[in-house]
Amino acid sequence: MRAVDFIQHKRDGKEHSAQEIGEWIEQYCKGEIPDYQMSAWTMAVYFNGMTAKEVAALTLAMARSGDQVDLSAIQGIKVDKHSTGGVGDKTSLIIAPIVAAVGVPVAKMSGRGLGHTGGTIDKLESIQGFHTELSQKQFVEQVNSIGVSLIGQSGDLAPADKQLYALRDVTATVESIPLISSSIMSKKIAAGADAIVLDVKTGNGAFMKTLDDSIKLAQAMVTIGSETGRETAAIISDMDQPLGYAIGNALEVAEVIDTLKGNGPADLTELCLSLAAQLVLLGKKATDASNARQLVEEALQNGAALNKLRQLIEAQGGDGSVIEDPKRLPQALYTYEITSTEHGYVSAIGAEKLGLAAMKLGAGRQTKDEKIDHAVGIVLRKKVGDQVSKGEVLATLYVNTKVTDEHETVKMVNDAYTISEVQPHQRPLLQAIVTKQGIQML
Repeated sequence: MRAVDFIQHKRDGKEHSAQEIGEWIEQYCKGEIPDYQMSAWTMAVYFNGMTAKEVAALTLAMARSGDQVDLSAIQGIKVDKHSTGGVGDKTSLIIAPIVAAVGVPVAKMSGRGLGHTGGTIDKLESIQGFHTELSQKQFVEQVNSIGVSLIGQSGDLAPADKQLYALRDVTATVESIPLISSSIMSKKIAAGADAIVLDVKTGNGAFMKTLDDSIKLAQAMVTIGSETGRETAAIISDMDQPLGYAIGNALEVAEVIDTLKGNGPADLTELCLSLAAQLVLLGKKATDASNARQLVEEALQNGAALNKLRQLIEAQGGDGSVIEDPKRLPQALYTYEITSTEHGYVSAIGAEKLGLAAMKLGAGRQTKDEKIDHAVGIVLRKKVGDQVSKGEVLATLYVNTKVTDEHETVKMVNDAYTISEVQPHQRPLLQAIVTKQGIQML
């Protein structure tokens, strides 16, 4: 099929075959389809959508455009977890040890973060000596030995997606559920897991701002999983405020350790247990959802998950003594307390504003070459629903250069907090579970 015919086909709302989509992506990667024609096609998709079979074909074509990780040498059902991103989201570092402690192998490749704060790999690198780069042989051997490994993405996973996303970013076609879902799932499928659990965020600090859109995205990704032979489930979780209290790499690792000791924030703990239970269920170590929840709670309460984190750190060359002494993590030179100017209740926290403030402090990066300062960040002292008095601390900045009241980040954090006279109604943290059987509202 000629490129112009392929574009016209979708412009007119018709369905492509899997073979046609495969050839289209292959030709684009070879440079035989110019950007202007691919842009025309993505705009046609934006307006006319794609069927489930088309989205699955696109996902597989992008996954096959580069390296595909072979995890067949790892015993058991290999599971992976993906979050659509949020402020204070350190769930992978809690979930992976819990799930591994139950006996489900976690072979996870993660990227570095762009934007608010570092990604999972950046957080791990705040632990002295931790190696995020392992050979494929070392990766497989470690998972078979201790049940878990978290490493940086190696090789060239789904290069077609990288090309396509860069194009969508400058042609106003990012906000297309078929294109978003295939982008996310192509990398997950190329990474080789047998089962995938997705944490789809919704709210002002999330990419998807409304619950309806978040459910549509979750449904699309679960369908892709089913169509491509991967057991897949998704949990929709609230991101109207940051998850937990810590925002920033070493600060978040310290909160991870607290959580695995049973002393973590309630919202972070609940979300991690819910996601971990889904992974255990898909890993077939539980008979039903209730049994899966019981197993992950036991792993948290009896210290098995905390011990698994120590094993993970030490297996990858890191300093395991941070478990007993989180102060061995990078420490900021100065702190600055932001206080409330009025009495009342915290009625809203702009998660995105806090994320951008943390990035400006050095906790995140705007370009992939920027260096992250692992020590800096923000720790919230008050969250939505909390009562606050005038002069009481709302948040603490951890910085390596002194700041004043006039500092841009101080103003951003102040602006992120809304104080009202009446205690607000809070949205539930967990909104829905999406599986191939359907949607369960929570």
